[in-house]
Amino acid sequence: MNLPIRHRHGGLLERGFPWQEPTAEFEDLFERMNRFMESLSLTPSSIERMTWAPLADMHETDDTYKVECELPGMKREDIEVEITEHDLRISGELKEREREGVLRRRGRPTGRFEYRALLPADVKAEEVQAALSDGVLTVTIPKAQAAKPRHIEIKG
Repeated sequence: MNLPIRHRHGGLLERGFPWQEPTAEFEDLFERMNRFMESLSLTPSSIERMTWAPLADMHETDDTYKVECELPGMKREDIEVEITEHDLRISGELKEREREGVLRRRGRPTGRFEYRALLPADVKAEEVQAALSDGVLTVTIPKAQAAKPRHIEIKG
């Protein structure tokens, strides 16, 4: 797409730029988005299967990757941690508490959750450790020997 060229005098020259109403492209975009959303056709059963992702941080040291995932109110037995060569998956279900009275406002998610992270290097899957403390799940993933940085001395 060619853009208008501005001259020193402030006028515009149109070169291959078909002029439309400025809002025509936005209207087209909104129409396509509406068709897309309608094609999803959310039904009550599909809404029940929807999952949410907990907040998490992932940081790297020379030897490990560490993932800290916020799961307040969760018990160890309600959380699953799975790891493959390049993928970490934390999942489970946060059940809604029974309450007295009428719930006026909901701000915390309930139901199935899933957190996934791609790991950038080979890891030692058999040495992964996970600990739950104060509502934060910490998963420590050791790097494989080949993934660790190694200093190469320059000779000559």
